[in-house]
Amino acid sequence: MAVRLQMKLGVVAEQDRLPDSPDTVVVVEPSVGSVARSKGHLYLLVTSRLPGQRAHEATRLTAETIRNEYYYDESAGVRACLEKAVGLANKRLGHQGDRLGLATADEPAGPIGVAVVVVRGTELYVATLGPAEAYLVRQARLSTRPDTHRERGLPAGIVRLDVWKGEIQVGDELLLISSNVVERLGFEELKDALVTLHPQSAMDHLHHRFVVAGGTGSDAAVAFEAAEVVAPVRSRDLVAGRSPEPQAERSRIPLVDAPVDGVAALGAGASQVREAAGSSFERAIVRFQDLLPVRRATHRRVSPLSARRETQRRAAVAALAFITVAFGLGMAVFLVPRDQRPPPGASAVSAGQRALDTARANLARVFGPGLDLVANEPEEALTLLTAAYEDLDRAGDAGIAAATIAPLRAQVLAGLERLYEVTTVDDVVLFAFDPEANPRIDLAGVAQGPDGAPYVLDRTTKAVWRINVDTQRASLVLRDGTELGDVTAGRPKFVTAAAEDLLVLDVNNVLWRWRPANEVGRGALNRISVDGAAGWGNDIAAIGTYLPREGSATYNLYVVDPSEDQILSYVPAAGEDGFPTASAWLNTPRPLGDVTSIHIDGDLYLADAGSIERFAAGQPDGWEPGTPGDELVRDPPIYQLIAAASGRRAGPIYAYDRANARVLAFDKSEASFIEQYRLPVGNEGWADMRAMYVVETAEDPPLLVWVSADVVHASSLAGVETPGEPGVSPGPDASAEPSAAATP
Repeated sequence: MAVRLQMKLGVVAEQDRLPDSPDTVVVVEPSVGSVARSKGHLYLLVTSRLPGQRAHEATRLTAETIRNEYYYDESAGVRACLEKAVGLANKRLGHQGDRLGLATADEPAGPIGVAVVVVRGTELYVATLGPAEAYLVRQARLSTRPDTHRERGLPAGIVRLDVWKGEIQVGDELLLISSNVVERLGFEELKDALVTLHPQSAMDHLHHRFVVAGGTGSDAAVAFEAAEVVAPVRSRDLVAGRSPEPQAERSRIPLVDAPVDGVAALGAGASQVREAAGSSFERAIVRFQDLLPVRRATHRRVSPLSARRETQRRAAVAALAFITVAFGLGMAVFLVPRDQRPPPGASAVSAGQRALDTARANLARVFGPGLDLVANEPEEALTLLTAAYEDLDRAGDAGIAAATIAPLRAQVLAGLERLYEVTTVDDVVLFAFDPEANPRIDLAGVAQGPDGAPYVLDRTTKAVWRINVDTQRASLVLRDGTELGDVTAGRPKFVTAAAEDLLVLDVNNVLWRWRPANEVGRGALNRISVDGAAGWGNDIAAIGTYLPREGSATYNLYVVDPSEDQILSYVPAAGEDGFPTASAWLNTPRPLGDVTSIHIDGDLYLADAGSIERFAAGQPDGWEPGTPGDELVRDPPIYQLIAAASGRRAGPIYAYDRANARVLAFDKSEASFIEQYRLPVGNEGWADMRAMYVVETAEDPPLLVWVSADVVHASSLAGVETPGEPGVSPGPDASAEPSAAATP
């Protein structure tokens, strides 16, 4: 008789839950035997301190991730699989925390709670995290884990899941319940319901009591009881050995009244045939053996007593000699030095463990009790953390589990980030084009206009838009096909600003000037004549402007022309509107086909082929930006964009490193590295940065304004939050047309 356990389940039905409840319950009892034996039954409760639909979406995402990852992962045991599943859920919540409303100031540890139970045979695994609790009722006694991690909700920077393992017995009851319900009802109410009622009745009773007591928000609960199931063993039916009809035995006439008797008769006949065949075969073998020659019996000889003793003596001597030789060989093997190296697999494991222990020791020297060498001894801290990082790499290569290395690596990286002067900055959305109204917005440039508003260049609508952050509207400045007198504008290619003007260069190498007239987006559009612009070709890499005198309304124009290997410089003529004369600014022509950005403040900076170079008086002056020294953890930088807001050789210049999705600041005068900036963990916005500019004021920290595919962002470079996030605009005001003035 086989005995197994069956779980009697009780759960608060979805339709009975409160409307603002964000919780999610998952129960998986596999019907496939191999899955049930290897992974067991899964009972999962995910809660949230925050009510509402977005919190419910977060709990549902967490529950589905844990369930799918746990049953998919076959690489380890139950405890390790649960830890990895919860870790992956935490990572996904971190990526979508802003969208789901999880990153709140009053919940820094994360509002999501997890209570999970796995029953595999008679093995019981229990783990809790955040505002979710688990209770075991055994022999009318209510027990829970000593540390419920009630304050360690998801998402969190580092997740440590303590999985308790025990044995489940017949009659045991497990309860997974939200902390919100426990705080409202108390422990005695839970115990009375579980001890006296069936699991389903207990869940209904507790939920009713919670509603009557005025409870709101998180209200999920699931319970099950282990009961014994006896699997009966069926025995085979007996078959009669002979026919029940005496007449059939005497007459040997087969009767067909009973099919079972006919089958028995056939079986008996077959047995007789086999016996007859076997007897014939045996007789044939015996006859063959009789024909073989027979050896005659030898006469018995009697040996004398002296001969027998001599034989025994020789046998004893031979045995003693054999024992002596065997003992001598054994001692030789034991005493001869042997190679003490362990097997290859054991060597790798021991080497990995040694590297792991060394990394832990170095971390203890940096962040031990009462220690912070990063703040007090940065040079020694850098040496120890670098060694720890390399030791963790060796431990991973030697086969140490990634789950063991991950928390140590996170601690090492946190210390290195402090040493590398990394500042985490916010990502504030200033304006977002409506994806329904403009599903294909593709921003390629941004510039701060003379009125302080951001102006963006969109390749899809082939237009330049002025963004009003206060009213959340985009007004048209210039678009492909705009007619002004006898000139038709082409697709905008570059946008920049100088003095009171916004300059736009189109694909036909026509330069347009926009001067704002008011604060709602109206202004005057004019064409500016530029000497030789028609011969520039279609490979212009960048344009820039420079204001020689502060407060002046005139400015110089610079055009990077790769086809001429030259930077063309234009100085406006006195009393004329336009740029009548071009001159070669570089003393020596050079290839410029890989230039991606330009900045001019008296010196000229180029982002060329991933590096930054400074020119003074038409030639390179040897200025080379310093390195942050973090080559251990990051790829070599590839600088694509540069921007600054300070004067010549004063303050910092900022560079966007696309390879590592970061912005770095360098001193203009000394070329030394100052600081680097990164978005919060999980925010991949800078991987799609298209253009940027910097705003500096005496009162506020520097502000980086940048664009992605269809959003205008801002990030405070002091690492503090910028003012609240505006709403989403319904899209550009395509009906607005720019006002025009006469062409000069």
